[in-house]
Amino acid sequence: MQLLILSISLAAILIVFYALFKTITLKKRIPGGLVKESWRLLYYLIGLLTIGYLTMPLFPRLPESSTDLIIAIVYLAGAVFVVMVINLIHKITKEAGM
Repeated sequence: MQLLILSISLAAILIVFYALFKTITLKKRIPGGLVKESWRLLYYLIGLLTIGYLTMPLFPRLPESSTDLIIAIVYLAGAVFVVMVINLIHKITKEAGM
């Protein structure tokens, strides 16, 4: 079971690094304004999620209170990220006149 959990954690880490790379690439293409400001916050949230994901393989070695705090922070960052994506899509459709 530990091997399965480690494999899933490593897959999640690779995927979040890919998301971070794509975010950096797209950040350079986005013009200024509200969309750029929102994108910057998304960039920082993905960075925070990346740090949280990187700690997951260390969980067996960390005290339970530390793992609980890390999980809570990752959950909070994930929830804020989802809201930011929805708001960003709303701003884009509004600016596009949709």
